[in-house]
Amino acid sequence: MKIVYTPNLIVRELTPEQRKRILAAEPSATIVEAKGAEAQRKEIVDADILFGRVPFDVYPLAKKLRLYQSIGAGVDSALCPELINDDVPLSSEKGGVGVHLAEHAFALLLTLTRGIHTAIRTPDYGLRESIRVDQSELLDMTMGIVGFGGVGRDVAKRALGFRMRVLGIDIEDVTPEPGVEAIWKPERMNEMLAQADVVVIGLPLTKATRHLFTRDLFRRMKRTAILINVTRGEIVYGDDLLAALNEGLIWGAGLDVTDPEPLPKDHALWRHPRCVVTPHTAGGSPRRADRIVDTFCENLRRLRERKPLVALIDKQKGY
Repeated sequence: MKIVYTPNLIVRELTPEQRKRILAAEPSATIVEAKGAEAQRKEIVDADILFGRVPFDVYPLAKKLRLYQSIGAGVDSALCPELINDDVPLSSEKGGVGVHLAEHAFALLLTLTRGIHTAIRTPDYGLRESIRVDQSELLDMTMGIVGFGGVGRDVAKRALGFRMRVLGIDIEDVTPEPGVEAIWKPERMNEMLAQADVVVIGLPLTKATRHLFTRDLFRRMKRTAILINVTRGEIVYGDDLLAALNEGLIWGAGLDVTDPEPLPKDHALWRHPRCVVTPHTAGGSPRRADRIVDTFCENLRRLRERKPLVALIDKQKGY
């Protein structure tokens, strides 16, 4: 069995120990590393397993693929038409990125509510009074989480630790999370937005979610509300977000992902007094690569034993 591994920012290399675990899960395997599109075009032709991700124009060259194990949770950059329409199962990191994305969401949120962004940008003790006047507590605030998958669930757990009231929105029938007041269908989005002091986006990027957050939704939010996005930038229409901040439709925004991305160096969101932006760094964690390898090994064993795979993507839905 030939496994083609394509290194990326998330799993830059396989350690000897990780290679050992993969081969223990599938003893007949040979691991071939393919860096760059040229090498990937050559190696994918006779690959049985793809561990990583390839460009849209590379995937159709695969002739005998049995599993596409994507490195990363979102699969919008992997779902080419050929993959969507064939019977090759696609698995991802979904369900395994909640910890670090949720922690980053709260880092952005607390940076805004405690005035840390102002203190860092302008190191002036004279700002002490104005920062303290604008500070707020999360206690008893209402958090609305749009997308109650792995990320949304981990955000909710942390919000409950801050003794916030938590509401969720999800298109699927998801299991309740103890302490969460309600998980509503998208039809009640406006109702949730009207109540939320903080709105956290935990959605994947699909045709249905692209530019979901536009001026129309910002107008339905509290003028004191804060928007947090750590999943995909294009879920929020960037021009409308900037206008909403400038016009006071919402109070602030914490963004790890942006529209456009990368955000130009001279873009106003970098310097907006009620916005904090990090350059798509929420995915960083020293534990992440091992978690991905664990999922991959589990799927290799399940593939060999003809059992249902884990972290499978519904390729028609895109998540």
